[in-house]
Amino acid sequence: MDREAAGRMTIGHLARTAGVGVETVRYYQRRKLLPTPARTNGGYRTYGTADMARLRFIRRAQELGFSLDEIAELLRLADAGDRRLSKAAARRIAQARLAQVLARRDDLDRIARVLAHLIHECEHSGGRPACPIIESITAESAGGRGHARHARPLA
Repeated sequence: MDREAAGRMTIGHLARTAGVGVETVRYYQRRKLLPTPARTNGGYRTYGTADMARLRFIRRAQELGFSLDEIAELLRLADAGDRRLSKAAARRIAQARLAQVLARRDDLDRIARVLAHLIHECEHSGGRPACPIIESITAESAGGRGHARHARPLA
């Protein structure tokens, strides 16, 4: 019977099905996110549906912004027997990630406001030969207190 048809698959098939590279699967194994399967008599490592589910969990958690360290902790919690403690710990991890995402969003909103302001200044700079965008970046990188720093809206 074909290994893949029996629910067993090669690392290549696992990687293709999950949309990752073979080296990614190996990396996850080195990080202990995925177990390294035993070898068959022919020397091949085969993977099953549990491996696929775990790999998909890792990929989905990454899409949500979790780091590999956080994912390792979530997997450890998922593997643990006490669901009540796991739920509380997973909630704490997710809350910390949410706080980081919200802080990053605030940073991006501030950057967007500054860029919009600089673009507006550039469009309406009249006869000024200097570009307000370049002036602002130059003043910021030099630690200067030039026009652009004062023109920038504060968050």
